[in-house]
Amino acid sequence: MQNSKDLRLAVLIDADNVPYSNIKGIMEEIAKYGNPTTKRIYADWTKPTVSGWKNVLLENAITPIQQYSYSTGKNATDSAMIIDAMDILYSGKVDGFCIVSSDSDFTRLATRLREAGMLVIGIGEKKTLNPFIVACDRFIYLEILGDNDKEKEPEESAKPEVNPTKKTTRRKAKPKEPKVGRAVVKLISTSINDLADETGWAYLADVGSLIMKKQPDFDPRNFGFQKLTPLIRSINLIEIDERDTANKGIKHIYIRNKTQ
Repeated sequence: MQNSKDLRLAVLIDADNVPYSNIKGIMEEIAKYGNPTTKRIYADWTKPTVSGWKNVLLENAITPIQQYSYSTGKNATDSAMIIDAMDILYSGKVDGFCIVSSDSDFTRLATRLREAGMLVIGIGEKKTLNPFIVACDRFIYLEILGDNDKEKEPEESAKPEVNPTKKTTRRKAKPKEPKVGRAVVKLISTSINDLADETGWAYLADVGSLIMKKQPDFDPRNFGFQKLTPLIRSINLIEIDERDTANKGIKHIYIRNKTQ
């Protein structure tokens, strides 16, 4: 089996349904899963609404594909992306696809590509409808791929604010991180039970993989955690056991549900 970093990915971007502001974050995220050998973006470039994309295409070596809107109310861009995706599929030159769009019209395309044995990664906004999300192997929300400048905003907003009349210093409250709700805890707990041995322990990496199969849009970053391990540590209902391996400094993490 190929290493994930060696996977050849075709990146197809729907410029009408995703913002251009965090294209850098999008491409960096895609690089975690493989090498984007094909990068195309689709739009009617005569429209002023997509003019913002033009400034970032050269920086990221993305090929713009012109698709005129032949009639009002019809999205010719979707058809162009679907046709190109099938052409790329039958070329046999890629191992997977990354569909960057919040449009659920690509649900059938994602399903068809997976039927052909392709890895399918979706990237879109949180408004994306569930059918498209579950049709992908993995779905990543654009909102967690913000630029570094955006990440610094909460820290700046937490600076002391001085009231000149009362000569007192008042601090703005820092935004709270999203909490792990009951639904997520149940998802993790049932996944542990599905994989647990006779003592109740399950290998964390296997649990993470199973969760992704059950819920493609699951991502620790949606809850304010960079990795799955710190998210697990924040849940008091789960035990953690770090076990030494033959390789010095490398440990395998096992988890199990605490008995009530």
